[in-house]
Amino acid sequence: MNSFVGRLSQAVEKMGLVLDDEQKQDILLYLELIQKWNKTYNITAIKDAEQILIQHLFDSLSVVLPLQQKLEPNKEAIVLDVGSGGGLPGVIIAICCPKWTVTCIDAVEKKTSFITMVSGRLGLKNLRSKHCRIEDYTSNEADLVVSRAFASLSDFANWSGHTVSADGYLAAMKGHYYEEEIKELESASDWQLESWQSLEVVDMDAERCLMWLIRKD
Repeated sequence: MNSFVGRLSQAVEKMGLVLDDEQKQDILLYLELIQKWNKTYNITAIKDAEQILIQHLFDSLSVVLPLQQKLEPNKEAIVLDVGSGGGLPGVIIAICCPKWTVTCIDAVEKKTSFITMVSGRLGLKNLRSKHCRIEDYTSNEADLVVSRAFASLSDFANWSGHTVSADGYLAAMKGHYYEEEIKELESASDWQLESWQSLEVVDMDAERCLMWLIRKD
């Protein structure tokens, strides 16, 4: 993993992030843990360390600055990562934004157990995991609920909307802008598109965007 230290530092700089050495070390340790647990628990279908770095970690890092621009990073916030899998992007958000409380939610228990282990190994007191379907999650205090390639926008909103505080946001990481999903969202849910922005993922030649959803009215 030492060969990735320079690449991670360059990627962080290109994305406009400010991370200290400990945060960067945590990201690379997280990569090691994914690889180690992958052998038994199938955390991700991607096995190659470099591809995990780019397609999972850099991809997750690309959303951090936009989230920080919406929610002030130096203020406390409650963030949910829905359909988190092995903690992407939730673990990365927790590392980069230590004042935010991040809960990774997934219906697969072995993946939430993995996140609990990661939280302990990295000493991330602000990272939690919850084994449940988001429809069954009872809190309604989230300032932000984020998902990464989780579901259609309308399903994301209908399943997750009840967990968001009165002035909170849903944020969906997507491959690109989907006109049909926007129309379905606005006809089949109480949510609407507020704005969307392109995401630049270092070393990845693929479209990525972040879609911000707010309640109607």
